[in-house]
Amino acid sequence: MENSSAKENNSVEFRTPSEFVTPTSVYQDPVQGLNLPLQVFFCLAIICVLLLAFLGNMVVCLMVYQKAAMRSAINILLASLAFADMMLAILNMPFALVTMVTTRWVFGEVLCHILAMFFWMFLLEGVAILLIISVDRFLIIVQKQDKLSPRRAKVLIAVSWSTSFCLSFPLAIGRPALYTPPRAPQCVFGYTVERGYHAYVMLIMLVFFFVPFLVMLYTFMGILNTLRHNALRIHSHPDSVCLSQASKLGLMSLQRPFQMNVDMSFKTRAFTTILILFSVFTACWAPFATYSLLSTFSRTFYYRQNFFEISTWLLWICYLKSALNPLIYYWRIKKFRDACLDLVPKYLKFLPELPGHTKRRIRPSAVYVCGEHHSVI
Repeated sequence: MENSSAKENNSVEFRTPSEFVTPTSVYQDPVQGLNLPLQVFFCLAIICVLLLAFLGNMVVCLMVYQKAAMRSAINILLASLAFADMMLAILNMPFALVTMVTTRWVFGEVLCHILAMFFWMFLLEGVAILLIISVDRFLIIVQKQDKLSPRRAKVLIAVSWSTSFCLSFPLAIGRPALYTPPRAPQCVFGYTVERGYHAYVMLIMLVFFFVPFLVMLYTFMGILNTLRHNALRIHSHPDSVCLSQASKLGLMSLQRPFQMNVDMSFKTRAFTTILILFSVFTACWAPFATYSLLSTFSRTFYYRQNFFEISTWLLWICYLKSALNPLIYYWRIKKFRDACLDLVPKYLKFLPELPGHTKRRIRPSAVYVCGEHHSVI
Protein backbone atom coordinates (compact mmCIF):
# COMPACT_ATOMS: atom_id res chain seq x y z
CA MET A 1 0.00 0.00 0.00
CA GLU A 2 1.23 3.48 -0.81
CA ASN A 3 2.18 5.76 2.01
CA SER A 4 0.48 9.15 1.77
CA SER A 5 3.51 11.04 3.04
CA ALA A 6 6.61 11.84 1.02
CA LYS A 7 9.45 9.34 1.10
CA GLU A 8 12.92 10.43 2.06
CA ASN A 9 14.38 8.85 -1.05
CA ASN A 10 11.69 10.37 -3.30
CA SER A 11 10.29 6.99 -4.28
CA VAL A 12 6.89 5.35 -4.06
CA GLU A 13 5.95 1.79 -3.22
CA PHE A 14 3.14 -0.34 -4.56
CA ARG A 15 2.26 -3.96 -3.98
CA THR A 16 2.77 -7.10 -5.95
CA PRO A 17 1.54 -10.45 -4.57
CA SER A 18 4.73 -11.11 -2.63
CA GLU A 19 6.92 -8.02 -2.48
CA PHE A 20 7.19 -4.28 -2.75
CA VAL A 21 8.44 -2.82 -5.98
CA THR A 22 10.07 0.59 -5.79
CA PRO A 23 10.20 2.55 -9.04
CA THR A 24 13.09 4.95 -9.16
CA SER A 25 12.98 8.70 -9.72
CA VAL A 26 9.37 9.04 -8.60
CA TYR A 27 8.07 11.73 -6.30
CA GLN A 28 4.87 11.77 -4.30
CA ASP A 29 3.03 14.77 -2.89
CA PRO A 30 0.73 14.48 0.12
CA VAL A 31 -2.74 13.33 -0.87
CA GLN A 32 -5.39 16.03 -0.83
CA GLY A 33 -8.80 14.58 0.02
CA LEU A 34 -12.21 16.11 -0.58
CA ASN A 35 -13.38 19.04 1.50
CA LEU A 36 -16.54 18.69 3.59
CA PRO A 37 -19.03 20.25 1.11
CA LEU A 38 -17.77 17.98 -1.67
CA GLN A 39 -17.95 14.95 0.62
CA VAL A 40 -21.58 15.72 1.46
CA PHE A 41 -22.43 16.29 -2.19
CA PHE A 42 -20.77 13.09 -3.34
CA CYS A 43 -22.35 11.03 -0.56
CA LEU A 44 -25.88 12.16 -1.44
CA ALA A 45 -25.30 11.87 -5.20
CA ILE A 46 -23.62 8.48 -4.95
CA ILE A 47 -26.34 7.01 -2.74
CA CYS A 48 -28.95 8.12 -5.29
CA VAL A 49 -26.90 6.68 -8.16
CA LEU A 50 -26.36 3.42 -6.29
CA LEU A 51 -30.05 2.94 -5.46
CA LEU A 52 -31.21 3.85 -8.95
CA ALA A 53 -28.60 1.62 -10.60
CA PHE A 54 -29.50 -1.32 -8.36
CA LEU A 55 -33.31 -1.01 -8.34
CA GLY A 56 -33.70 0.10 -11.96
CA ASN A 57 -31.54 -2.65 -13.43
CA MET A 58 -33.08 -5.24 -11.11
CA VAL A 59 -36.53 -4.37 -12.48
CA VAL A 60 -35.23 -4.79 -16.04
CA CYS A 61 -33.82 -8.25 -15.19
CA LEU A 62 -37.05 -9.30 -13.46
CA MET A 63 -39.18 -8.22 -16.40
CA VAL A 64 -37.22 -10.30 -18.88
CA TYR A 65 -37.06 -13.27 -16.48
CA GLN A 66 -40.75 -13.30 -15.52
CA LYS A 67 -42.45 -12.34 -18.79
CA ALA A 68 -42.08 -14.74 -21.71
CA ALA A 69 -43.20 -12.05 -24.15
CA MET A 70 -40.16 -9.98 -23.18
CA ARG A 71 -37.61 -12.68 -24.05
CA SER A 72 -36.71 -11.49 -27.52
CA ALA A 73 -33.09 -11.48 -28.58
CA ILE A 74 -32.64 -7.75 -28.05
CA ASN A 75 -34.32 -7.83 -24.64
CA ILE A 76 -32.15 -10.73 -23.48
CA LEU A 77 -29.08 -8.70 -24.41
CA LEU A 78 -30.42 -5.67 -22.57
CA ALA A 79 -31.10 -7.86 -19.53
CA SER A 80 -27.46 -9.00 -19.56
CA LEU A 81 -26.36 -5.36 -19.73
CA ALA A 82 -28.70 -4.52 -16.85
CA PHE A 83 -27.33 -7.42 -14.80
CA ALA A 84 -23.75 -6.21 -15.31
CA ASP A 85 -24.74 -2.68 -14.26
CA MET A 86 -26.61 -4.02 -11.21
CA MET A 87 -23.64 -6.11 -10.07
CA LEU A 88 -21.34 -3.13 -10.56
CA ALA A 89 -23.59 -1.14 -8.21
CA ILE A 90 -23.64 -3.91 -5.59
CA LEU A 91 -20.00 -4.99 -5.60
CA ASN A 92 -18.08 -1.80 -6.33
CA MET A 93 -19.98 1.38 -5.51
CA PRO A 94 -20.29 0.87 -1.71
CA PHE A 95 -16.55 0.25 -1.30
CA ALA A 96 -15.69 3.27 -3.43
CA LEU A 97 -18.08 5.39 -1.37
CA VAL A 98 -16.41 4.39 1.92
CA THR A 99 -12.94 4.98 0.49
CA MET A 100 -13.95 8.37 -0.87
CA VAL A 101 -14.98 9.50 2.61
CA THR A 102 -12.07 8.00 4.54
CA THR A 103 -9.39 8.45 1.79
CA ARG A 104 -8.08 5.06 2.96
CA TRP A 105 -8.55 1.53 1.68
CA VAL A 106 -9.63 -0.38 4.79
CA PHE A 107 -10.73 -3.64 3.13
CA GLY A 108 -7.41 -5.36 2.58
CA GLU A 109 -5.20 -6.10 -0.41
CA VAL A 110 -6.95 -9.32 -1.46
CA LEU A 111 -10.35 -7.66 -1.66
CA CYS A 112 -8.76 -4.81 -3.59
CA HIS A 113 -7.65 -7.21 -6.33
CA ILE A 114 -10.97 -9.10 -6.40
CA LEU A 115 -13.07 -5.94 -6.64
CA ALA A 116 -10.80 -4.60 -9.38
CA MET A 117 -11.42 -7.81 -11.34
CA PHE A 118 -15.20 -7.42 -10.91
CA PHE A 119 -15.04 -3.76 -11.88
CA TRP A 120 -13.35 -4.41 -15.20
CA MET A 121 -15.31 -7.60 -15.89
CA PHE A 122 -18.64 -5.78 -15.58
CA LEU A 123 -17.37 -2.89 -17.68
CA LEU A 124 -16.13 -5.18 -20.44
CA GLU A 125 -19.41 -7.11 -20.43
CA GLY A 126 -21.46 -3.93 -20.76
CA VAL A 127 -19.35 -2.76 -23.68
CA ALA A 128 -19.60 -6.18 -25.35
CA ILE A 129 -23.40 -6.11 -25.15
CA LEU A 130 -23.58 -2.65 -26.69
CA LEU A 131 -21.24 -3.81 -29.44
CA ILE A 132 -23.39 -6.88 -30.19
CA ILE A 133 -26.58 -4.81 -30.34
CA SER A 134 -24.96 -2.21 -32.60
CA VAL A 135 -23.73 -4.84 -35.05
CA ASP A 136 -27.19 -6.47 -35.00
CA ARG A 137 -28.85 -3.14 -35.89
CA PHE A 138 -26.29 -2.67 -38.67
CA LEU A 139 -27.04 -6.11 -40.14
CA ILE A 140 -30.80 -5.50 -39.99
CA ILE A 141 -30.90 -2.00 -41.44
CA VAL A 142 -27.90 -1.93 -43.77
CA GLN A 143 -27.38 -5.57 -44.77
CA LYS A 144 -31.09 -6.57 -44.54
CA GLN A 145 -30.10 -9.62 -42.47
CA ASP A 146 -31.96 -10.53 -39.30
CA LYS A 147 -29.80 -13.31 -37.88
CA LEU A 148 -29.98 -12.71 -34.14
CA SER A 149 -32.34 -15.19 -32.49
CA PRO A 150 -32.83 -15.59 -28.72
CA ARG A 151 -30.71 -18.73 -28.79
CA ARG A 152 -27.85 -16.98 -30.57
CA ALA A 153 -28.17 -14.06 -28.19
CA LYS A 154 -27.67 -16.41 -25.23
CA VAL A 155 -24.60 -17.92 -26.89
CA LEU A 156 -23.13 -14.47 -27.49
CA ILE A 157 -23.83 -13.50 -23.89
CA ALA A 158 -21.99 -16.61 -22.64
CA VAL A 159 -19.03 -15.84 -24.91
CA SER A 160 -18.91 -12.20 -23.83
CA TRP A 161 -19.01 -13.06 -20.12
CA SER A 162 -16.26 -15.66 -20.59
CA THR A 163 -14.07 -13.23 -22.51
CA SER A 164 -14.60 -10.48 -19.94
CA PHE A 165 -13.67 -12.84 -17.13
CA CYS A 166 -10.51 -14.03 -18.87
CA LEU A 167 -9.33 -10.46 -19.55
CA SER A 168 -9.98 -9.26 -16.01
CA PHE A 169 -8.92 -12.34 -14.02
CA PRO A 170 -5.19 -11.44 -13.94
CA LEU A 171 -6.10 -8.49 -11.71
CA ALA A 172 -7.44 -10.89 -9.06
CA ILE A 173 -4.03 -12.54 -8.70
CA GLY A 174 -2.10 -9.28 -8.75
CA ARG A 175 -0.81 -9.46 -12.31
CA PRO A 176 -0.37 -6.60 -12.84
CA ALA A 177 -0.29 -5.14 -9.36
CA LEU A 178 -2.66 -2.27 -8.62
CA TYR A 179 -2.16 0.91 -6.71
CA THR A 180 -4.40 1.05 -3.67
CA PRO A 181 -5.86 4.30 -2.31
CA PRO A 182 -5.27 6.97 -0.93
CA ARG A 183 -4.44 8.24 -4.42
CA ALA A 184 -7.87 7.23 -5.78
CA PRO A 185 -11.28 6.21 -4.36
CA GLN A 186 -10.73 2.61 -5.44
CA CYS A 187 -7.92 0.33 -6.62
CA VAL A 188 -6.76 1.69 -9.96
CA PHE A 189 -3.98 1.51 -12.48
CA GLY A 190 -1.14 3.71 -11.29
CA TYR A 191 2.06 5.10 -12.72
CA THR A 192 4.85 2.63 -13.36
CA VAL A 193 7.73 2.08 -15.76
CA GLU A 194 7.13 -1.65 -16.27
CA ARG A 195 6.50 -2.52 -19.92
CA GLY A 196 4.30 -5.52 -19.09
CA TYR A 197 2.10 -3.28 -16.96
CA HIS A 198 1.82 -0.79 -19.82
CA ALA A 199 0.95 -3.57 -22.28
CA TYR A 200 -1.88 -4.87 -20.08
CA VAL A 201 -3.35 -1.40 -19.56
CA MET A 202 -3.23 -0.73 -23.29
CA LEU A 203 -4.92 -4.08 -23.99
CA ILE A 204 -7.71 -3.33 -21.51
CA MET A 205 -8.24 0.18 -22.88
CA LEU A 206 -8.34 -1.06 -26.48
CA VAL A 207 -10.80 -3.87 -25.72
CA PHE A 208 -12.85 -1.81 -23.27
CA PHE A 209 -13.19 1.50 -25.09
CA PHE A 210 -11.26 2.41 -28.21
CA VAL A 211 -11.96 -0.59 -30.49
CA PRO A 212 -15.67 -0.89 -29.51
CA PHE A 213 -16.05 2.88 -29.92
CA LEU A 214 -14.67 2.80 -33.46
CA VAL A 215 -16.74 -0.25 -34.45
CA MET A 216 -19.95 1.20 -33.03
CA LEU A 217 -19.24 4.56 -34.63
CA TYR A 218 -18.80 2.83 -37.99
CA THR A 219 -22.06 0.88 -37.62
CA PHE A 220 -24.02 3.97 -36.63
CA MET A 221 -22.63 6.01 -39.51
CA GLY A 222 -23.59 3.19 -41.88
CA ILE A 223 -27.10 3.02 -40.43
CA LEU A 224 -27.59 6.78 -40.62
CA ASN A 225 -26.39 6.81 -44.22
CA THR A 226 -28.78 3.99 -45.13
CA LEU A 227 -31.74 5.69 -43.49
CA ARG A 228 -30.94 8.95 -45.25
CA HIS A 229 -30.57 7.17 -48.59
CA ASN A 230 -33.90 5.35 -48.15
CA ALA A 231 -35.68 8.53 -47.12
CA LEU A 232 -34.40 10.38 -50.20
CA ARG A 233 -35.33 7.45 -52.44
CA ILE A 234 -38.87 7.32 -51.11
CA HIS A 235 -39.41 11.06 -51.32
CA SER A 236 -38.24 10.95 -54.94
CA HIS A 237 -40.26 7.84 -55.99
CA PRO A 238 -42.90 7.17 -53.30
CA ASP A 239 -45.36 5.23 -55.50
CA SER A 240 -42.83 2.83 -57.04
CA VAL A 241 -41.16 2.05 -53.73
CA CYS A 242 -44.39 1.37 -51.87
CA LEU A 243 -45.89 -0.68 -54.70
CA SER A 244 -42.69 -2.72 -54.88
CA GLN A 245 -42.81 -3.46 -51.18
CA ALA A 246 -46.54 -4.15 -51.33
CA SER A 247 -46.05 -6.69 -54.11
CA LYS A 248 -43.41 -8.49 -52.06
CA LEU A 249 -45.86 -8.81 -49.19
CA GLY A 250 -48.81 -9.94 -51.31
CA LEU A 251 -50.67 -6.64 -51.08
CA MET A 252 -51.25 -6.12 -54.81
CA SER A 253 -54.84 -7.23 -54.40
CA LEU A 254 -55.75 -3.73 -53.25
CA GLN A 255 -58.28 -2.53 -55.82
CA ARG A 256 -57.96 1.22 -55.68
CA PRO A 257 -54.91 3.48 -55.63
CA PHE A 258 -53.96 4.84 -52.26
CA GLN A 259 -51.83 7.63 -50.99
CA MET A 260 -48.77 6.52 -49.14
CA ASN A 261 -47.19 8.49 -46.34
CA VAL A 262 -43.91 7.05 -45.17
CA ASP A 263 -43.58 6.88 -41.39
CA MET A 264 -39.99 6.12 -40.44
CA SER A 265 -40.48 6.54 -36.69
CA PHE A 266 -40.84 2.85 -35.85
CA LYS A 267 -37.78 1.63 -37.68
CA THR A 268 -35.56 4.39 -36.41
CA ARG A 269 -36.84 4.27 -32.82
CA ALA A 270 -34.93 1.10 -31.84
CA PHE A 271 -31.82 2.42 -33.56
CA THR A 272 -32.20 5.78 -31.80
CA THR A 273 -32.41 4.00 -28.44
CA ILE A 274 -29.14 2.18 -29.09
CA LEU A 275 -27.59 5.43 -30.31
CA ILE A 276 -28.58 7.12 -27.03
CA LEU A 277 -27.05 4.25 -25.02
CA PHE A 278 -23.87 4.57 -27.09
CA SER A 279 -23.75 8.34 -26.54
CA VAL A 280 -24.19 7.93 -22.78
CA PHE A 281 -21.49 5.24 -22.73
CA THR A 282 -19.08 7.49 -24.63
CA ALA A 283 -19.76 10.56 -22.48
CA CYS A 284 -19.34 8.62 -19.23
CA TRP A 285 -16.42 6.36 -20.04
CA ALA A 286 -14.23 8.39 -22.41
CA PRO A 287 -12.88 10.61 -19.58
CA PHE A 288 -12.20 7.55 -17.42
CA ALA A 289 -10.33 5.75 -20.21
CA THR A 290 -8.21 8.83 -20.83
CA TYR A 291 -7.58 9.23 -17.11
CA SER A 292 -6.48 5.59 -16.78
CA LEU A 293 -3.96 5.96 -19.58
CA LEU A 294 -2.61 9.24 -18.24
CA SER A 295 -2.25 7.87 -14.71
CA THR A 296 -0.31 4.87 -16.04
CA PHE A 297 2.03 6.64 -18.43
CA SER A 298 2.34 10.14 -16.92
CA ARG A 299 4.16 10.48 -13.62
CA THR A 300 3.26 14.18 -13.42
CA PHE A 301 -0.45 13.51 -13.82
CA TYR A 302 -0.62 10.63 -11.33
CA TYR A 303 1.23 12.48 -8.57
CA ARG A 304 -0.71 15.71 -8.84
CA GLN A 305 -1.92 16.94 -5.48
CA ASN A 306 -5.59 17.01 -6.55
CA PHE A 307 -5.47 13.59 -8.25
CA PHE A 308 -7.84 12.12 -5.65
CA GLU A 309 -10.51 14.72 -6.39
CA ILE A 310 -10.11 14.31 -10.16
CA SER A 311 -10.36 10.52 -9.97
CA THR A 312 -13.43 10.77 -7.72
CA TRP A 313 -15.29 12.96 -10.21
CA LEU A 314 -14.38 10.75 -13.17
CA LEU A 315 -15.18 7.51 -11.38
CA TRP A 316 -18.67 8.56 -10.38
CA ILE A 317 -19.40 9.94 -13.82
CA CYS A 318 -18.65 6.41 -14.98
CA TYR A 319 -20.98 4.90 -12.39
CA LEU A 320 -23.70 7.31 -13.50
CA LYS A 321 -24.10 5.30 -16.71
CA SER A 322 -25.41 2.32 -14.76
CA ALA A 323 -28.16 4.51 -13.30
CA LEU A 324 -29.06 6.21 -16.59
CA ASN A 325 -29.57 3.02 -18.61
CA PRO A 326 -32.82 1.95 -16.85
CA LEU A 327 -34.20 5.46 -17.32
CA ILE A 328 -33.41 5.24 -21.03
CA TYR A 329 -35.20 1.88 -21.26
CA TYR A 330 -38.27 3.32 -19.55
CA TRP A 331 -38.25 6.40 -21.73
CA ARG A 332 -37.61 4.76 -25.10
CA ILE A 333 -39.00 1.20 -24.96
CA LYS A 334 -42.77 0.94 -24.55
CA LYS A 335 -42.74 -2.75 -23.66
CA PHE A 336 -40.33 -2.10 -20.82
CA ARG A 337 -42.43 0.85 -19.72
CA ASP A 338 -45.65 -1.17 -19.70
CA ALA A 339 -44.01 -4.14 -17.97
CA CYS A 340 -42.44 -1.83 -15.39
CA LEU A 341 -45.79 -0.25 -14.58
CA ASP A 342 -47.34 -3.71 -14.28
CA LEU A 343 -44.72 -4.73 -11.72
CA VAL A 344 -45.16 -1.62 -9.61
CA PRO A 345 -48.25 -1.41 -7.36
CA LYS A 346 -50.71 1.32 -8.22
CA TYR A 347 -49.84 3.45 -5.22
CA LEU A 348 -46.20 3.48 -6.32
CA LYS A 349 -46.88 4.53 -9.90
CA PHE A 350 -45.14 7.87 -9.71
CA LEU A 351 -43.53 7.52 -13.14
CA PRO A 352 -45.37 9.55 -15.80
CA GLU A 353 -47.09 7.97 -18.77
CA LEU A 354 -45.35 8.79 -22.01
CA PRO A 355 -47.30 9.21 -25.26
CA GLY A 356 -46.90 7.06 -28.27
CA HIS A 357 -47.54 3.49 -29.36
CA THR A 358 -45.02 1.14 -30.89
CA LYS A 359 -46.07 -1.86 -32.92
CA ARG A 360 -44.04 -5.03 -32.84
CA ARG A 361 -41.95 -5.73 -35.92
CA ILE A 362 -42.64 -9.15 -37.36
CA ARG A 363 -39.83 -8.86 -39.87
CA PRO A 364 -37.13 -6.46 -38.68
CA SER A 365 -35.22 -6.77 -41.94
CA ALA A 366 -38.15 -5.47 -44.02
CA VAL A 367 -37.51 -1.94 -45.21
CA TYR A 368 -40.99 -0.53 -45.78
CA VAL A 369 -44.55 -1.80 -45.63
CA CYS A 370 -46.98 0.69 -47.09
CA GLY A 371 -50.59 0.96 -46.03
CA GLU A 372 -53.52 3.03 -47.17
CA HIS A 373 -53.10 5.90 -44.75
CA HIS A 374 -49.70 5.20 -43.27
CA SER A 375 -46.77 2.87 -43.58
CA VAL A 376 -44.98 0.84 -40.95
CA ILE A 377 -41.22 0.46 -40.97
